[in-house]
Amino acid sequence: MSLPVICFGQQPCGFFPRRFLYAKFATARKLQAEIGGEIVFFYHDSDHDPRETQTTLRHRRTDECLTFNFSYINKIQRKFSPLYAKKIPAGWREQTARQLPAYVASHHVDSFKTINADTIADFCLEMYHAMDLLKGIRIVRSSDPVFRRGACPITDFFVDVPHQGEIVRARHTAEGTLQLHEGGNSFITLPGVPFDSAHISPSRDSRLRWMQSVIHCTHYIAGAGEQAYLNHADAPEITFVTRDVIDRSDEAYAD
Repeated sequence: MSLPVICFGQQPCGFFPRRFLYAKFATARKLQAEIGGEIVFFYHDSDHDPRETQTTLRHRRTDECLTFNFSYINKIQRKFSPLYAKKIPAGWREQTARQLPAYVASHHVDSFKTINADTIADFCLEMYHAMDLLKGIRIVRSSDPVFRRGACPITDFFVDVPHQGEIVRARHTAEGTLQLHEGGNSFITLPGVPFDSAHISPSRDSRLRWMQSVIHCTHYIAGAGEQAYLNHADAPEITFVTRDVIDRSDEAYAD
């Protein structure tokens, strides 16, 4: 019999990861200690929502919360570019590092200062590495063209296409058009461009089947909210595991 493959997925969720992601790491390692096998982190860096990378830290003396986030090169990147393509402007790391000593231990500040990644997704991933959260874990990125080409066809998806000198993540509609959502009922319809599977990433509802067609995991770890929308029928071969409970789950983990 093949060894278990224990998987969990998450967008880049702060340069210090949110505590619910840390709980997924902890749950996966606990399960691995029980059943063996490997752990796979499905890093959904194709998402484009800038709110995903908000990083809420508590002041070490007053315990008051402050939410940090990345700065952006321009408005197009902030609103529409996938996280793997959102570039970090000069000076952001240095400016943020000056504020961090009031919120995290000095060794985390030192690690933060060493990260030289150019994009938001890379910066978050390198920080998680620096925190030793990824030791022994295989990383699979949804932006990887090889992964995308190997995934099953889906009908509910986004397409990475050029727009005003940037790469943007446009929704593919049932009518075959490509749209950017500006908010409310406002959309920008983009000119049609050729694309193939290497440019496609899934919607929330098609993500599980798309991911599983390549990773073939035996166990999938998810929070209660994620469990509520996952269609288990898309992958009946998976044993779904609810991640460990953790307090202040939406704040950053920097313990």
